[in-house]
Amino acid sequence: MKGRACYNELQNGEITMDFSEVLIYIFGFLGALIIMLIVMPGFIRYLHKIKFGQTEREEGLQSHKVKNGTPTMGGIAFILVPVLLYGVASCFSIVSFDMDMLIILLAFVGYGLIGFIDDYIIVVKKDNTGLKPSMKFLMQSVLAIVFYLMYVSHHETTLWIPLLNVSFDIGLLYFFLIFFMFTAETNAVNLTDGLDGLCAGQMIIALIPFGIFSWLAGYHNLVFFLVLVIGALFGYLYFNKHPAKIFMGDTGSLALGGLLAGVAMILKQEILLILIGFVFVMEVLSVVIQVTYYKRTKKRIFKMAPLHHHFELSGWSETQVVHRFWLAGVVFALIGLWMGVH
Repeated sequence: MKGRACYNELQNGEITMDFSEVLIYIFGFLGALIIMLIVMPGFIRYLHKIKFGQTEREEGLQSHKVKNGTPTMGGIAFILVPVLLYGVASCFSIVSFDMDMLIILLAFVGYGLIGFIDDYIIVVKKDNTGLKPSMKFLMQSVLAIVFYLMYVSHHETTLWIPLLNVSFDIGLLYFFLIFFMFTAETNAVNLTDGLDGLCAGQMIIALIPFGIFSWLAGYHNLVFFLVLVIGALFGYLYFNKHPAKIFMGDTGSLALGGLLAGVAMILKQEILLILIGFVFVMEVLSVVIQVTYYKRTKKRIFKMAPLHHHFELSGWSETQVVHRFWLAGVVFALIGLWMGVH
C-alpha cells in the first residue's frame, strides 16, 4: 500500500515536509475559511429573500418547529468555494487534475447535485417529500457505478486490511463494496444532518484523518482539496452552530457523503471509513434497526430515530447531543488514524 510505504519512510526520516507545501495548505485553509465568512451572510439573506427555507416534518420534534423557515441549501457554498479555489490553484500549477481528483470532484459535485434537486423540490412544494426515494436511490446508484468504473480503469480491485497491512484482490466483490459504500455513506451523512452543527462538525472530524492519510500517501492534490473543504466547513459551521442561521440541506449532506466515500476509495481505506465515520454508521444503523424492529413487533427500540433524536427525547439538549457526538467522533477518528498508520 502506497500510504503504508510512505509512513514507513516517515518513521525512517525519509519524508520531510516542504515548508512551501505547508504554506500552501495553510493559505488554502484560510482562503476557504475567509471566503465563506465573507459570502455566507449575503447568501443567507438571499435565501431568505427567495424563501428557500427549511420545512420541518410534522412528525418531528416539537422543539424543532422553530427551525421552520431557516434557509437551507447552504451546501451550495461549501461545495462551490473549494471547487473554485482548486480550479484557481490549478491555473497556477499548485495542483493538477488527474483521474483520482476527477473522481473526488465529481463525487462531491455529483451527489451535491442530487441533493440540490431534492432540496429544490422541497422548498418549492413547502413540504419534506422531495425526490421519490426510488428515484433518489437510482441517481445515487448510477453515480456509484460510474465512479467504480472510473476507478478500476487505473486501480486494482484490492482491499487493504488495517493493522495486518495486507491487501487482497477481491475481484467483482469490489464493485459491490464500492456501490454499497457510496450509497450507504451518502445516506448516513444525510441522516446525521438533523441538529445544528452536528453534520458539519462531524465531517470535519472525519476528514482530518483522511487528510493525514493523503499526505502520508503523497497525494498532494487530495491533501490540498481536503484542506479547502475543511476550511469551508469551518466557515459554514460558524453560521450553522446553534441556533443555526442556515442548514446545508441534502445539497450539502449528500455531497459530503460522496466526498467521504470517494476519498476512502482512492486511499484504499474502505474498512477504516467504517471506524472513522462510525457516528454516521450509528445514525443509519439506528434507523435500519428501528424500522425493521417496528415492522416485526409494532414496537420501537429507540424513542425516535435517527439516534440523535433518541437522546434529545431522553432529556439531552440539542447542544449536548452535538458536542457529545463530536467527542465520540474524535475518539473513533483517533482510533482509525492509529490503525491506519500501524
